[in-house]
Parts: sequence; structure tokens; C-alpha cells
Amino acid sequence: MARIKPFRGVRPPRELITEVASRPYDVLNSEEARSEAAGNDKSLYHIIKPEIDFEPGTDEHDPKVYDRAVDNFKAFQNNGWLVQDDKEHYYIYAQTMDGRTQYGIVIAANVDDYMTGRIKKHELTRRDKEEDRMKHVRINNANIEPVFFAFPDNEVLDKVIKEVTAGTPEYDFTAPDGFGHHFWVINDPKTIETITEEFAKIPDLYIADGHHRTAAAALVGNEKAKANPNHRGDEEYNYFLAVAFPASHLKIIDYNRVVKDLNGLTPEEFIERLKENFEVKDMGTEEYRPDSLHNFSLYLGGHWYSLTALPGRYNDSDPIGVLDVTISSDLILRDILGITDLRSDKRIDFVGGIRGLGELKRRVDSGEMAMALALYPVSMKQLMDIADSGNIMPPKTTWFEPKLRSGLVIHKLD
Repeated sequence: MARIKPFRGVRPPRELITEVASRPYDVLNSEEARSEAAGNDKSLYHIIKPEIDFEPGTDEHDPKVYDRAVDNFKAFQNNGWLVQDDKEHYYIYAQTMDGRTQYGIVIAANVDDYMTGRIKKHELTRRDKEEDRMKHVRINNANIEPVFFAFPDNEVLDKVIKEVTAGTPEYDFTAPDGFGHHFWVINDPKTIETITEEFAKIPDLYIADGHHRTAAAALVGNEKAKANPNHRGDEEYNYFLAVAFPASHLKIIDYNRVVKDLNGLTPEEFIERLKENFEVKDMGTEEYRPDSLHNFSLYLGGHWYSLTALPGRYNDSDPIGVLDVTISSDLILRDILGITDLRSDKRIDFVGGIRGLGELKRRVDSGEMAMALALYPVSMKQLMDIADSGNIMPPKTTWFEPKLRSGLVIHKLD
């Protein structure tokens, strides 16, 4: 059962939402945040990337940077740019991209559900990244940014979403990237009760995006529980901020690879090596996108190629082995190109599918990279099956768009 609760959100007045809301901290660097926040004191970047308030080049992990986040969070509240709701609510947060809208329920998720594995992950986390976000949660005593969850579709919750979103949204705006963001406050006590009850029937929640933020939020809550001699289990720090979407609403897009060299092979030798494990077709100069599982798109020497893995080259009964990211990592990157560690090898880079195949072509044509490989996207079912099996996906497997906008609502831990 998923234990969730409503909470008293801290959020901007309606007229300030576009000034406050920002992209998440981890999708842009300090200079990009500095540029986006230029001339805007109300930008959430002053809280989630407070290094922008110091000289360029200031280390974002400097203690004074974390202290500035606390000062700015207090100032935003003192100035009325962030205001806490009087009562506990759930909220609906919808995002529109390319004419398609996905609807999530904003909840306070349970720390113990993460610690005991009822909130399931599909990626490994790095301790240094966890520690950075843990500091941010600790010093602000708040979850400033939400994490991104999925849950198995539920008819009652679908009905709740439809009923709530038939009303006028509290926030309704288009971000500079062209994506629409829509936000409703749920006031009705019976609807709030229904949401809590229905989530209690859902066995597990799944982290879609934001594994480091989830780990950090849960670990800080767990620290607070251990430090409190009168801990009961119902304190606010036992919960953290999440937006949970029905799995059918979500679409994972491709996450592609570009490689600097062919490991000493000529293009012709590389193609011949590929033919040992793939059916290779030269598709010419027109962009070619993979059209099914186990089909890949290669861009090399100005041409696009279709690569289809031959039967028997992968294990259909292994939830990890059957993934296209595993097939390409093993049969192409490892066996032919000698790339064994996707996390650390400097010869490889990763390109989110949101940038299109044109970005792959550009990086190869410029001479920066020797080849590009486009993958067919993972499905939500594959993601959930892998999380259910206790397995971890290989690095750089999933890319979700649109990203959750930060600053629509914040959860305090007291």
C-alpha cells in the first residue's frame, strides 16, 4: 500500500507564477541559470541554484552557497512571493507537450515506503549527488523541488483527475520552452479522502525521474526520525514532495549515444563487424529512426543505417538482457568499440531524444564525434517490470519529457 497524505503547500500567488517557476536544478548549469534568472529577483533559481548570487565560477557546493539558499527561501516567504496554504491539499499538475497532456497528482509520499522498497527505483544513485541534495533539503527544512513518480492506472483516480481538471486551474501558463503547465488545488475534503484511500490500495509507486532527489528527500526524513526521541511516524518530515502520474499518461523518449572514435577501425571494417550480430541496411542520407524493439539507427560517414539484432543475440527471458540499451552496450559499444563503463568513459556522450536525430547528425558532421546510435525508447511496462524484479537499468536508459517545473508548490518538513 502506498501511504501518502495531503500537505500545506508553499507556493507563489497566481500573478507571480511565471516569475517564480523554473526548470529543475539538474537540467542546466550555473551559467544557464544565471542567464535565465537575469533581472528577476523572484526566480526560484535563487533558491535551487544560489551560486548565481555569487561571482561566476563560485563552487556550487561552497557552504556559503547553501546558506544563501536558506536566506533566499526565507526572503521569498517574507516578501510574499511564496505563501503557505492554510489547509492541507492535494494538487493536480498537468503538462502539455506536442498537443499531448499528462496529469499528475501532487502528493506527500512516505519516507518509510522508500526505505522499505515500496517506492521502487530502476537506476543506481551516486552518493555525491545524493549528499548535495540532502544538504539542500536539510538546511531549508523543505522539499523545494518535487520528484516524478508513476503508478499503475486506477479508474477512481482517473475520475478524480477528470472532475478536478474540469474546473478553472490555479496556474495556467506556457514556459519559455513552449511546454504548457496547468495546476489545480483540490479543496473538497471528500475528494482528498478518496485520493488517500485509493493510493492505499496501490501496492507500489515507481520513480520515473529524479532518483537522486528521491533518495535525498527520503534519507533526510529518515535522519530526522532517528534524531527525534519522541518520533511517532506522523510528523511532516516522514513525507516528501512528489508528483505521481498514471503510467499510461507517461511517454519515455529515446536516449541516444554519440562516440568519438571507431576504436582504430575504418568505417568499412566497423560495418563488417556489425554484420556479425546485426542485419545492416544502408538507408542513405535521409534521417532514419528506429521503428521497433531491437532495431537501431546508426549515423556514420554521412549515411544512416538500420541495424536489426539477429535472433539469438540477446536473452528474451532476461528483463535487462532484452533491453536495447543492453544489446547495443554489449554488442556494439563493448565488443567492437571497447567502451565498458558508460558512466565514466570520455569517448561516449548521451543525447536526449528531445533534441532530435538532427543533433546526432550535427555532432558527427562537425567532426566532434565519429558515429551516433539512436535507440528505440523503453516502454513504461519495461521500466515497471524491471523495478518489480529488483533489477537496475543500465545507465542513460530513460529520458522523460516534459520535465516537472519547479516552484509551483513546495513541501515544508515541519
